[in-house]
Amino acid sequence: MKYRVLGKTGVKVSEVGFGAWAIGGNAHGNSYGPTDDKSSLEAVKKALDLGCTFFDTADAYGHGHSEEILGKALAGRRDEVVIATKVGGDFYHGAPRMNFTLEYILFALQKSLDRLQTDHVDLYQLHNPPSHLIKNPRLFQFLDDLKKTKKIHHYGISIHDPAEGILAMKSGRPSTIQVVYNILRQEAKNELFGLAKANKVAIIAREPLANGFLTGKLKPEETFPEGDIRHNFPRKYIAGMAQAAEKLRFLEHRGRTLAQAAIRFALDNPDVSTTIPGAKTPEQVQENLQASELPPLTGEDLMRIRHLRESSFE
Repeated sequence: MKYRVLGKTGVKVSEVGFGAWAIGGNAHGNSYGPTDDKSSLEAVKKALDLGCTFFDTADAYGHGHSEEILGKALAGRRDEVVIATKVGGDFYHGAPRMNFTLEYILFALQKSLDRLQTDHVDLYQLHNPPSHLIKNPRLFQFLDDLKKTKKIHHYGISIHDPAEGILAMKSGRPSTIQVVYNILRQEAKNELFGLAKANKVAIIAREPLANGFLTGKLKPEETFPEGDIRHNFPRKYIAGMAQAAEKLRFLEHRGRTLAQAAIRFALDNPDVSTTIPGAKTPEQVQENLQASELPPLTGEDLMRIRHLRESSFE
């Protein structure tokens, strides 16, 4: 495992982290299909044993269950890891909704600390806040003040639209920006990455496996159970993603899986501090983390990817 510095925090983290969305379990809501807690615990411990030090979750993942699993698995080894979680998806008060009031953030933080069995979060991230809140410096000032309590050491923001990351750097002083970046979605590198580098803001590449499609294991006719975030994906979108992955099969060679090539793609961008593929089993963890030891994609690989993107994978 190789390690990189998380921007201006100065904290060194494994370049392949553990994305804990999937271990929340669809039975609890807002996750990726069914899980087995025993396997999830073994997956986290396997990651630790293989040198993973960055564990990213959110209170909304499995409506708290992901944090509970991490808390149990990391017990006794807390000082070895960097824990990142998120706030903003309020599932406590009726139907899930966005909630970024200052009172709610304090409430949710304590709940997260309890589930994670810790007295602090290394990185606390706003979870997909709307643009009008990102524009409000008061929210970031509150997080700056919260750092003084030592309950959070650093803060950042998790987003979908790269423009929101740019806006966050104008309104506040986030240490990290977590944004979608993978073979199929590369728009974040166009402007956001450069500005983040100039401001010493770390980039956390989320969804390197594109919701699991870049594992190459999902079919065009795939269906997903309720509670799985992909349950309501349009049929045309699912088919298109699966077909794109099939076109990328050329990346599988010399023992490298498609998933490893996808993770390698994110790592090959020097502006990325860490990437956080999801895993539910020790086997998936091992596959994901081995990407750190593999050579970069070749120029020919990148040219073929570019050609496929320009032709919309047709």
